Amino acid sequence: MAEPSAATQSPSVSSSSSGAEPSAPGGGSPGSCPALGAKSCGSSCAVHDLIFWRDVKKTGFVFGTTLIMLLSLAAFSVISVVSYLILALLSVTISFRVYKSVIQAVQKSEEGHPFKAYLDVDITLSSEAFHNYVNAAMVHINRALKLIIRLFLVEDLVDSLKLAVFMWLMTYVGAVFNGITLLILAELLIFSVPIVYEKYKTQIDHCVGIARDQTKSIVEKIQAKLPGIAKKKAE
Repeated sequence: MAEPSAATQSPSVSSSSSGAEPSAPGGGSPGSCPALGAKSCGSSCAVHDLIFWRDVKKTGFVFGTTLIMLLSLAAFSVISVVSYLILALLSVTISFRVYKSVIQAVQKSEEGHPFKAYLDVDITLSSEAFHNYVNAAMVHINRALKLIIRLFLVEDLVDSLKLAVFMWLMTYVGAVFNGITLLILAELLIFSVPIVYEKYKTQIDHCVGIARDQTKSIVEKIQAKLPGIAKKKAE
């Protein structure tokens, strides 16, 4: 009588043991992003970690390099900045190449070209990958074209007025700042606002909520006074 009971219990034990380790959705690990694909998750997570200073050295390098480049573009022409960057890179690679050649001649070694591993890397862009990038770009371009047509042909009067007010404010911004200065300010905001928001999320959400409610009430009052808007809502 004991043997049949053991036999009947073995399937349940095996089923419980097989269900003890459920696989993550999409076949990924439990710590991966379930809502995104592998490529999109990797790129978005990398950008997220970059702007939130998860790796201080990596973020500091990217932030410092781009900031120095933008400051250089603000002080010099684009041609000068690009030329200096290429000269700096060439001076580093040529110096390292000559140094390794001298070391190999003195030590009589046959290590070969110091950049051999990088020269053998296949960096060719396949036609499939090129078409994928073009298709992804075309989605955003078509969406932007539809938005431009909708705004300039006044499909929604309020949205077109918002664009007009924004462009009017940008004329004053353009009188004070140029494009490079705006890019510098944008980079400073990108690398500072997310980390500040992460630390003071509750207080910022409270203030933003109050501002959103006030803005919504003002927009509703304007829409009620504009001709045609109230009638459209009533219908």
